[in-house]
Amino acid sequence: MSPDELVYLGVLAASIPVGFLFRYLSPPVKQGASLLLGLSITIATCQIHALHSLVTVIGTWIIIKSTWRSAPALSLAWSFLYLLFFRMVTWFGLPAPTPFANAIQLLLTLKMVSLANEVRSYHLEKKKEVSSFSKSPVIGGLSEEPSLYDILSYSYCYVGIMTGPFFRFQTFVDWLRQPSPLALPAVAPCLQRLKLVPVYGALFVAVNSVFPLGYVRTEDFLDHNFFFRLFYMTAVFFVFRMRFYAAWCGAEAGCISAGLGCYPEGAMSKAGGGPTVSYSPDPNAAVTYDFRTIQNIDCYNTDFCVKVRHGMRYWNMTVQWWLHHYIYPNSPFKAYTLRAGWTMFISAYWHGLHPGYYLSFLTIPLCIAAESAMEAAVRARLGPSGQSAFDWVHWFLKMRAYDYMCMGFVLLKAEDTVHYWTSIYFIVHVFAVGCIAFGRLAGGGKRRERRGETPTTTTGVVAGVEQVGSKDKTKEDVLSKQD
Repeated sequence: MSPDELVYLGVLAASIPVGFLFRYLSPPVKQGASLLLGLSITIATCQIHALHSLVTVIGTWIIIKSTWRSAPALSLAWSFLYLLFFRMVTWFGLPAPTPFANAIQLLLTLKMVSLANEVRSYHLEKKKEVSSFSKSPVIGGLSEEPSLYDILSYSYCYVGIMTGPFFRFQTFVDWLRQPSPLALPAVAPCLQRLKLVPVYGALFVAVNSVFPLGYVRTEDFLDHNFFFRLFYMTAVFFVFRMRFYAAWCGAEAGCISAGLGCYPEGAMSKAGGGPTVSYSPDPNAAVTYDFRTIQNIDCYNTDFCVKVRHGMRYWNMTVQWWLHHYIYPNSPFKAYTLRAGWTMFISAYWHGLHPGYYLSFLTIPLCIAAESAMEAAVRARLGPSGQSAFDWVHWFLKMRAYDYMCMGFVLLKAEDTVHYWTSIYFIVHVFAVGCIAFGRLAGGGKRRERRGETPTTTTGVVAGVEQVGSKDKTKEDVLSKQD
């Protein structure tokens, strides 16, 4: 592991026991302590580059105080333009930010855009209350406009400051105001989330030592046969998944230990968004809680859901919620494919300026179009057993598509990505185009939506997920159709 990875690991590991201590603090002390600890981590790891995040926060606060009506659009423009400056500071003769500053800036960008939207919703609902003389029915809305101190506390809260997950300002406020934090579940769900982390970590180290990414860039790599080169992307994507499975499960454990994102199951919380329905637990009945609000990864469903479009739903779940609520609906395009492409472009820009991000993310709409064409042309005409077999093949091809796209994400450079894709003859691009052409020739060019099926966004937040070899819908599917 690199020195930077060891620092990330240290911050993650320390946040878990510290979280249990925060349950003993009163709301004002908890707010101040979480801000102080988060600022300490930021300054220690980013040094002078911590000023980038501070400028972003102050700029967003000025926007919100100046014009709350236009705050969502202006904060999105401000934070994303500053993200561009942040990544090009060396052009202006400034020192390059540390990787830790980059991680903090990424999450802060999501928080500031979300905060601006929450403040705008608060003012709109307040106006409705005044005109209608009734309380707003909005779920999870703010009760007051946050002060600068509140915004700084939210921005630099130590929980997930470098690793995520993303959470809304209202989730942060609910955490501070928990009436009985010591009574909420803690040890059991924390251990449940951590139990496979050693396995993921061991698999990451073991497979990465056998299939290092750097080998792809060597001339010796091309001396191997086609099937070895093709298999290599499967190993690289496996290493990639194990790394993030371990990191995100650890980050979730840090949230759980502190009690962040803990709501009754009846609130039907969404990852990133929080409660979706009003809930008033019966004081005489036992209440079951969950931490779905801060769930950032569903390892099983990431691996075993059938479709490309559904695979995104269980990966970086809180960021997918953010994209679904703040980017996809505001796309300048109306056509589904173009809106999907726009959302993937914004996601790539948020990740960075490396061409590999764009080559990977913009391949997703092509794969979605291919699987839609084959579903309409082939699957819709099969019987139950044929559809089951189709789903198994579909799942296998979905995983290979993600293997393929992952190479651009990790190689970063356009030259390296195209070099690798050329070595396997752009197989996924060619196969996807072939599926689209076959679908049109077979009369399945226009996707037929089955009765009762909800169209899916690229972030996978709306549609249900079909498990390989199973006709049963998961609990997540039922909840997703209530959006």
